[in-house]
Amino acid sequence: MVSLNPVQILRYGAEEEKSETARMSSFVGAIAIGDLVKSTLGPKGMDKILQTSSNNETIQVTNDGATILKSIGVDNPAAKVLVDISKVQDDEVGDGTTSVVVLACELLKEAEALVSLKIHPQTIITGWRKAVDAARKALTDAARDNGKDDVKFREDLMNIAKTTLSSKILTQHKDMFAKLAVASVLRLKGSGNLDAIQLIKKLGGNLSDSYLDEGFLLDKKVGVNQPKKIENAKILIANTPMDTDKIKVFGSRVRVDAVSKVAQLELAEKEKMKGKVEKILKHGCNVFINRQLIYNYPEQLFSDAGVMAIEHADFEGVERLALVTGGEIVSTFDCPEKVKLGTCDLIEEIMIGEDKLLKFSGVALGEACTIVLRGATQQILDEAERSLHDALCVLSQTVKETRTVFGGGCSEMLMADAVNKLAAKTPGKEAVAMEAFAKALRQLPTIIADNGGYDSADLIAQMRAAHTNGKHTIGLDMERGRIADMSELGITESFQVKRQVLVSGAEAAEMIIRVDNIIRAAPRQRMPDHRHH
Repeated sequence: MVSLNPVQILRYGAEEEKSETARMSSFVGAIAIGDLVKSTLGPKGMDKILQTSSNNETIQVTNDGATILKSIGVDNPAAKVLVDISKVQDDEVGDGTTSVVVLACELLKEAEALVSLKIHPQTIITGWRKAVDAARKALTDAARDNGKDDVKFREDLMNIAKTTLSSKILTQHKDMFAKLAVASVLRLKGSGNLDAIQLIKKLGGNLSDSYLDEGFLLDKKVGVNQPKKIENAKILIANTPMDTDKIKVFGSRVRVDAVSKVAQLELAEKEKMKGKVEKILKHGCNVFINRQLIYNYPEQLFSDAGVMAIEHADFEGVERLALVTGGEIVSTFDCPEKVKLGTCDLIEEIMIGEDKLLKFSGVALGEACTIVLRGATQQILDEAERSLHDALCVLSQTVKETRTVFGGGCSEMLMADAVNKLAAKTPGKEAVAMEAFAKALRQLPTIIADNGGYDSADLIAQMRAAHTNGKHTIGLDMERGRIADMSELGITESFQVKRQVLVSGAEAAEMIIRVDNIIRAAPRQRMPDHRHH
């Protein structure tokens, strides 16, 4: 006789959510994440305070979507997918991190309504895929390319930098920071190597005191009695311990039968240090920069030889220094002929606020430069650095992919209009999914208008009418709270960023809507610790 008892398939402690419950759980988690960050969208978006509860409590004030989502602990699997797409967007193009999450969230809101109308998720996905193709085609057709005309392209880059910075803390000084960002990216001559651009944050002054400095700045001081200024520098960059290469035996002891023997040991250590310094000097360098400590005795030997010695340079600084001066990071010094020294025309000490820094001018990598950020508090400096980094990433992408599109919600309305026109020609339930996709795209300018405290229903209706009549450059003027021509206002965005937002947001939403089962593994059983009994 067949037993009617339920069969336990999953291990004890594992959980399973099925069909509607699983889908609802995914929708709720993803929509909650979207609602969390959507108030930061646009030039009038608000900031969030992120507070850690560790011993050394830190506070971040930011409106950067990727930073917010990276900092919050998320347990819901669908929410984790949205956190991941914002991270990928940040790594890929540097900006649009909030937009991509909000688009995915709005698509899932629409999908929730369609699923409740008994439309199958696969039908929704088919409609969405057609909608993405139509939207991408419309965006590509509307893109402009001024890559061949240097004057117009520089103007495009300035407009993109201003548009990117207008939603950040730097919006009050966006003209100045846009010039800094464009000047530093154009110095790269198309290489897109952002490591050559260094950002240094110094407390004091205000944001408008920030400036671009050619060459490289190292946040270190010169050793005692050493030259403060060196011309035609030959730089040896090292990552080596200077306190003698001891054989480190754990728990070892040295026993001596007289104090004089201790003096002999010290002397032997000094001789080893001296030997190492002599090996270093054989390289013909007049500047020695070490990642680790140098200590007093070697420092004195370097002073006697007229060599500038700089100790404890942070690893990122050493790596960037090796890149810009054309040198190599060395750990052993037995083969001077094989070591490549870095070069620069002049090394000198400069003052920023109350701090002394070393300035390397005329470095081998001519495109290297440093942006010095000043600000009243550490939080302002951190947020300014994030904002400027986003702008630099977008500009370096635009130098490679020179096409641009209009911002201010204009591109989203343009894509929504193209999707609606396709939906009108499409028979069957897929058309409903396409209309839902267009509605989700229109939600982005709606949220931007709402965040500015404007009447979004009226503004979006005006924009929709303008785009339907073929005026595809109409977008939101957030300064005056009305619709305007984006080409006149110069509100420009990178084509690459917009395309990535569209594709990533749609793919993430599609992935979440496919889910019909969530299985959580059983937690690992903790065994009692019997080791000390």
